[in-house]
Amino acid sequence: MIQLSDLTKIFGDRVLFDHVTWQITDRERVGLCGPNGAGKTTLLKMMAGLDEPDGGAILKPSSLTVGYLPQDGLNHAGRSVFDEAASAFGDLLAMKTEMHALEGRLGDESIPEAEHDAMLHRYSDLQDRFRVHDGYSIELKTATVLQGLGFKTTDFERPTETFSGGWQMRIALAKLLLGEPNLLLLDEPTNHLDLEARNWLEEYLNAYPYAVILVSHDRFFLDSVVTRIADLTLRTLTDYYTNYSGYLAEHHERIEAMRKAKREQDEEVARVKMFIDRFRYQATKASQVQSRIKMLEKIVPIEVPPERKKINFHFPDCAKSGRMVLELKHARKAYGDIAIFDDLTLHIERGDRIALVGPNGVGKSTLMRMLSGEEAPDAGERLPGHNVVMQYFAQDEATRMDPEPTVYETLSSGSPLQMVPMIRNILGGFLFSGDDVYKRVRVLSGGERTRLAVARMLLRPSNTLLLDEPTNHLDLDSKEVLLDALVDYGGTLIFVSHDRYFVERLATKIIEIGNGTAVAFPGTYKEFLYHKAHAHEGLRAEGSAQKPAAGRVVSEPPKKKAPAAPARAHAAPKQDHDEKKRVDAEARKKQKAAGARQARIATLEARIADTEAAIREVEQQMSAPGFYEDRVGAQPVIDRHQSLMWQVGDLMNQWEELHTLSDLPAKTES
Repeated sequence: MIQLSDLTKIFGDRVLFDHVTWQITDRERVGLCGPNGAGKTTLLKMMAGLDEPDGGAILKPSSLTVGYLPQDGLNHAGRSVFDEAASAFGDLLAMKTEMHALEGRLGDESIPEAEHDAMLHRYSDLQDRFRVHDGYSIELKTATVLQGLGFKTTDFERPTETFSGGWQMRIALAKLLLGEPNLLLLDEPTNHLDLEARNWLEEYLNAYPYAVILVSHDRFFLDSVVTRIADLTLRTLTDYYTNYSGYLAEHHERIEAMRKAKREQDEEVARVKMFIDRFRYQATKASQVQSRIKMLEKIVPIEVPPERKKINFHFPDCAKSGRMVLELKHARKAYGDIAIFDDLTLHIERGDRIALVGPNGVGKSTLMRMLSGEEAPDAGERLPGHNVVMQYFAQDEATRMDPEPTVYETLSSGSPLQMVPMIRNILGGFLFSGDDVYKRVRVLSGGERTRLAVARMLLRPSNTLLLDEPTNHLDLDSKEVLLDALVDYGGTLIFVSHDRYFVERLATKIIEIGNGTAVAFPGTYKEFLYHKAHAHEGLRAEGSAQKPAAGRVVSEPPKKKAPAAPARAHAAPKQDHDEKKRVDAEARKKQKAAGARQARIATLEARIADTEAAIREVEQQMSAPGFYEDRVGAQPVIDRHQSLMWQVGDLMNQWEELHTLSDLPAKTES
């Protein structure tokens, strides 16, 4: 599909690619990995045709279509969100416009018969191509992708210029996915997506019919999507035919083998040089010395990437808090007429590790600000526990730092004395090395400031951490430093993160925010997703009978249990009987739901057959000799034909949706 042939790229005195030859074939899913600054974005731009190599070539067939999503910088204006996304179907929309124009002209009696026949043939040709390319599904496809990326139906008609930069990138991603290029190049596509949108994109890319190359700092996303890793290290690409977790293991083994070979080579060179220096001026050894000098000249030094030290870090000690850490009671929060929370009750205990999840804009950051005390609730109260020492990492933490101190001074001020020796190591873990530590904060980029803010947080004692998107702008290695520290953290942790791997590793309780409510789910994020996926099947019917009022959390202070009643001899058989009844009821519900789906599919198939039969009858009328002689009488038949075509397209989409929703009972039984 696309091939790099002897590719070279140089920036100043720095070589990014040195005679690289590499290729990708159709339907491959490739993750592009490598250290920051290795040239991943440059490579994507060259493959997209936005940058030129300094040597070699990029070979691709003339029919290849390439779609490229940069990290940021795209803006849209002048159209609604829906129209902007649907513009990906430019050719089909042009066909649709021409078809509508022809429909109007076919009823014009003043058009000569020869021209009329030519228009009729053109209309028929357009109609066939429109149907073959699934033109009748444009609206459904556009709505599906927009909703998958987090847009509400109420957003569809909003002007694109009213959306922020993150949402602008979602619009660009929607257009790219709907256009279905043969080669999809994605540079950090998950940067601006919440967890729900990332999960949807993961499934979409797994089903994408063409090749995908992506750069991502989301480990879980890479593991779920890619089947091959192209590692960009030491100015060349090395393939690993596995996902990201497999790549880490194989890459480590390969680098260790290179380091071993490098040590052996250095030892051998040292021995040869020692021999040359010792016998250089002895005539009897002259030939041997010359032989070894020539041998040294032929040796190609083995190059290995610089070793990045593994940081074993622990938070500074801090006294324990009381059992109750934070409590919100009947809290209300609104901005103008929009109520974010109403009558919210939340109880957090020492040792809780809570992830707040939900789509962007539903109130996760608002809740974090209320918990941290930065914003007071409009009504109700916030009650901190005994001896709580809190650190709050806000989304805009990078902009809050004093711009005047140096990087090193920012970390040293406020850090406990015993943590000062760790400052250099921590800075190295977050990509500040050498003279970087003497830079003023004001000259740092947004990403560098975020990394510095995370590093500063690690050095300050606390027993309660509130983290709002701490992984933004962190590379994979820096994320590992932060994650390892948080795994070992002994205090209470409440966080918002759109990194699935981060959430999976840390959270033992999930609080879902949305529609003015906050509902707690004990367990991991994977268990939370399982619950959500099976909720419609009634697997937790007894829990739904006790659903809390809107805006309230089902996480309440523990209550004393009443003394247990004496056990009865028949209690266990009764429990078994109740369990069997529950299982039978669930099975009946599943069977009923499957039966309903099958009945709906059968109904749709019958309606599709009837509609197609009606289309054939209308087409017979339209093909009859002299049909278009009565232009006025022909127009209603043409209109009915067009209406039936749209109708059968809609019915086919409904039929496909039901088939992909779940397998039919017959398939399950087999």
